Amino acid sequence: MGKTKLPPATECCERHPLKQRPLMSPIQAGGLAAVFKVLANETRLRLLHALVRADELCVTDLAASLGMKPQAVSNQLQRLSDLGILASRRDGTNIHYRLVDRCVSGLLDQGWCLMEEAGDRTRLTDRAAPRCEG
Repeated sequence: MGKTKLPPATECCERHPLKQRPLMSPIQAGGLAAVFKVLANETRLRLLHALVRADELCVTDLAASLGMKPQAVSNQLQRLSDLGILASRRDGTNIHYRLVDRCVSGLLDQGWCLMEEAGDRTRLTDRAAPRCEG
């Protein structure tokens, strides 16, 4: 079977700024929480980052880069595919994955920024806070 090119990743959808949107409904909040639950997994975050860096990788290469078994990687990729943020293609016996939703790349970047900023604030707070003596 010859190589077929996957469709390019879609741009993050154009929407009104968050501040201008009506308060989300309980159903919308539940849907967003479900997305965050799938993304709130160290292995899945590493898989997504690997795919952002490489554009496309087969399961075997992803497994090797994360130091995991291919079956375990496939299981995690399936969860991400179920969200519709990954696309896959078969090339012989290999299945290649690609990120198809650019919102996810931006979300990873923002999350990383939040993590680094939180770390900076924690270090500043730790230095400025009085130490308990006991």
